[in-house]
Amino acid sequence: MVPDSIGAWRMATGSSSEVFPDERQRIILARLARDGRVLAAELAREFRTSEDTIRRDLRDLAGAGQCRRVYGGALPLSPAFGSWADRRAEATERKAALGSACAALVRPRLRAGAVLFLDAGSTNLAIARALPLDRDVTVVTNAPEIAAALTGQRGIELVVIGGRIDPRSGAAVGARALRDLRELRADLAILGACAVSAEAGIAAFGAEEAEFKRAVAARSASVAAAVLNDRLGTIAPFAIGPASTIAHLVVEADAPESEVASLAGIGVEICRAKPAATDIR
Repeated sequence: MVPDSIGAWRMATGSSSEVFPDERQRIILARLARDGRVLAAELAREFRTSEDTIRRDLRDLAGAGQCRRVYGGALPLSPAFGSWADRRAEATERKAALGSACAALVRPRLRAGAVLFLDAGSTNLAIARALPLDRDVTVVTNAPEIAAALTGQRGIELVVIGGRIDPRSGAAVGARALRDLRELRADLAILGACAVSAEAGIAAFGAEEAEFKRAVAARSASVAAAVLNDRLGTIAPFAIGPASTIAHLVVEADAPESEVASLAGIGVEICRAKPAATDIR
């Protein structure tokens, strides 16, 4: 087990000498995993070294894909980088809890005749499955599996945005999808977000995916999202926009209070889901 502080390292090794770069970087990664962020100034004081040294460590770690640098420090990389098939099979009961909570959030905000855009994503698939409405609305999606889940559902007029399907996101996100999107004027969009941070904003792992999500947000009167705990306080390579792009964010029942408070502090309305079935004892 790697110590997550220099004090713990010195106690474990019985050494008072300077920490070697490889060991220092392992401790920094352990701190990131524990705290969800690191600050260069604090690390420099703890390691008794310069901020330039710590910034070099953070550049090395970011270059190796183990974190993402932000002003003054670093954030962990979001774990949502796997394929659509892999992500669809993960945390299904927690996603179902988020889906139910987000569907309950959406219903009173959609008048008869409203347009809802439902973005790709395994959590958004859970939202689609929980979405029965008591009024006629139009649902637009770029995700074939979400379209399949909504096909034939009472009260929903379904519109599918087409084009090449990106295997990682499971959705159409390229040039044709952007052309189709020009006609969209949504009352509410539920974006899929790989990473959400009050400091670094919302982000995705693909450039085309991020471009498409930015276009959706720009064509929507309001934006919502639902995210698992491990997406909060993290970052991904391609920015979608500031966290304030999201008006309503649905989080898990046990979402970290510090991250939730940071997002609420910039005006994001937070809705907590009920505990997932696996969390109820």
